[in-house]
Amino acid sequence: MHSFFYVSDVRGSSHLAIGLITGVAIGGLVTGVPFSPAGIALAGFSSLAPDLDHPGSRLSKRLGFTQQYVRWAFVLVAAGLALYTHFLVPPGPDRRMGFTAALAFGLIGAAMQGDSTRKLALLFTGLCTVVAGLYTGYVWLSMLGCFVAVAPFTSHRSWTHTIWAAGLWTYIGHLANQSLGWHGVALFAGGGYVSHLLADTLTKAGVRWLLPLTDRALKLPLIRTGSASGNVLEVAICIGYAALVLGLVVGRMGF
Repeated sequence: MHSFFYVSDVRGSSHLAIGLITGVAIGGLVTGVPFSPAGIALAGFSSLAPDLDHPGSRLSKRLGFTQQYVRWAFVLVAAGLALYTHFLVPPGPDRRMGFTAALAFGLIGAAMQGDSTRKLALLFTGLCTVVAGLYTGYVWLSMLGCFVAVAPFTSHRSWTHTIWAAGLWTYIGHLANQSLGWHGVALFAGGGYVSHLLADTLTKAGVRWLLPLTDRALKLPLIRTGSASGNVLEVAICIGYAALVLGLVVGRMGF
């Protein structure tokens, strides 16, 4: 299996810009879909979702807001378990087991660094979202939580960068549309997600759209990421895309 590194990615700011422009295109050009800031923001959010599988992504850092507290949570659990065992558990096998469990939690918390902590933070965030979905009866919210919880544990540019993941994300939007009565959610969500995959297709690494049916990456290596020329080209693509969408939207409005 090929190895993909974050340096081969389009920058998160470019992904976000392309996603937002895609949201404008959907709201301004698709008949029956309302033009709304919320829809455009959803497309931008969705454009960052595929990179939840990498620690350097913008969305991964934002949704992992609990990351700095995960290590302390393990330490506090260890301390609480040790105190409970010391004062309330009588001498014997259970007491030894209690202290052993407390020591294990403490060692795990102390050993956590970097990516492992991020993954646990996103897992916690995702599971909380799943519970919120179950409590409110919103299936789409629980599915969203599952995506957030599982994505960090997949290798970069693998499962989240496939046509199947884009379809799942769009279906989550469809269910949200049915629950909330907000027409166009699926299009904004799916359009933003696919815009990310299309942008990464323009890099040297490309995207394995049909994984696991084939490991072959589809690529049109126009953007040399990590270089000054590549950054300039990313900006040029964003400006050109924005100009095209703006022209189409203005033309449709009859100005």
